[in-house]
Amino acid sequence: MRKHAWLLAFGLLLSACSALSGPQPVVGSQAPEFVLPNLDGEQVRLSDLRGQRVLLNFWATWCGPCRQEMPAIQARYNHGDFAVLAVDFGETRQQVQRFIDEIGVDLPVLLDTDGSVQELYRVRGYPTTFFIDAQGVIRFFHIGEMSAADIDNYLKQMEP
Repeated sequence: MRKHAWLLAFGLLLSACSALSGPQPVVGSQAPEFVLPNLDGEQVRLSDLRGQRVLLNFWATWCGPCRQEMPAIQARYNHGDFAVLAVDFGETRQQVQRFIDEIGVDLPVLLDTDGSVQELYRVRGYPTTFFIDAQGVIRFFHIGEMSAADIDNYLKQMEP
């Protein structure tokens, strides 16, 4: 009887936790909406990019693979045919700006200081990237470092 009560309590706790964080974003579903500040303090809303393909990259300055892939994202972004939102996890504007200056990229960076958007997208490893089509639907996601070829492949598959 005691084991049964414990299992029931544990099940209720898990249900409550999953209800708080909402459904996990999946390929084919609408990308969850969010608003975050950029490095200049301006609020950026994901839905403002509707009509464009979006590479939504979750990263942190302490992440080695993030540092490795940023130049590839920057090089592809310079072609100008899609939007990038590079969402940093839990660091100050000064830390992030120093990092961006050091590696020499000028991607649109957003600050998720409390981790709420990371949780919304259920990010569990860095880097994690979602590819969102012009209608706001998640078409692909990639966990781990991407090469330029990976980025090109995902974007090509999203072309109209």
